[in-house]
Amino acid sequence: MNRKEFLQTSASLIPMSILGGSAANAANAASAPATIPASYLESEAYKKNAGKLKFRADGKFKIVQFTDVHWKPGNPASEAAAERMNEVLEAEKPDFVVYTGDVAFDKPAKTCYERAFEPAISRNIPFAFTFGNHDDEQDLSRKEIFELIKDMPGNLTGTVEGLSGVSNFILPVRSSNGQKDAFLLYHFDSLSYSPMEKTVDGYDWMKADQIEWYRQCSAEFKKRNGGNPLPALAFFHIPLPEYNQAARDEDALLIGVRKEEACGPKINSGLFTAMLEAGDVMGIFAGHDHVNDYVVPWKGILLGYGRYTGGKTVYCDVPWGNGARIIELTEGERSIESWVRTKGGRIDNRFVFPKDFSKEPW
Repeated sequence: MNRKEFLQTSASLIPMSILGGSAANAANAASAPATIPASYLESEAYKKNAGKLKFRADGKFKIVQFTDVHWKPGNPASEAAAERMNEVLEAEKPDFVVYTGDVAFDKPAKTCYERAFEPAISRNIPFAFTFGNHDDEQDLSRKEIFELIKDMPGNLTGTVEGLSGVSNFILPVRSSNGQKDAFLLYHFDSLSYSPMEKTVDGYDWMKADQIEWYRQCSAEFKKRNGGNPLPALAFFHIPLPEYNQAARDEDALLIGVRKEEACGPKINSGLFTAMLEAGDVMGIFAGHDHVNDYVVPWKGILLGYGRYTGGKTVYCDVPWGNGARIIELTEGERSIESWVRTKGGRIDNRFVFPKDFSKEPW
């Protein structure tokens, strides 16, 4: 089964109340305030988790990205997701885990989140979650899911009241000596389906208020960093339109698996442009497209996918099975080292960005 067949099958299973709710949420978002002040950085919501992440004494900080767990309670296929997550965390021992959407794929959703987050919680590894388009199609709304998971041990997921979506938040990584912010992890709610289905089909797009919030926060961090952009990564579920632009460029160096086009929004609302202009975000990592795990640079920013993590509860015909993306940062360097880990300790497509994407790396 490919994505087209999957969507045709799953669409008939989505309650009309969910589709109506998505349209209503989008309409509310359109009428939301156009700007959210950077005073978010002074809010209790931000400060609550602002000091939880830190570079290790050796100057490294390792992230594991799990994506598209698609957990179905009682379905034996989901145990393959748990097995892989446990295997990856045992091998990599990361400093942080990010789940980039579509964790729940059946009822009760509560069980999906408890089981999917258990590998991180049981190891006392800090983790965070960004919403996918399927998460609120079960028996809980986005806000209900946030309330369910917000007090789970180690959970650093945040939210900004009044902003489109729910899982918009920033996690700074402190320097190894703990004296300053050394890196930023931006998280966005990439929303769900187009609110204008009669004229624009497919998926929703990042809203103006989310982009303005990012711009203002990025500018404030730059100011606090002596006028220099603070290096950053961004995580969310649905890839941006630029993913297809980059992947189709004949001069692009693409590393990894690409078995389908990026199923992103058909409206480009400008988040990539904002990041390009701000100069802080080095890489963007999404999920959503289960048979893609590639990375490709575009205008100096790395566009990447996580590795499909779920079991065979949905289309997932990807070589070597489910797994995770690993991302390692080095304090004081604008570089990313990353690889994909799958069953049995297999590691593929290890690279350093931007070094390994240079035309003359040697």
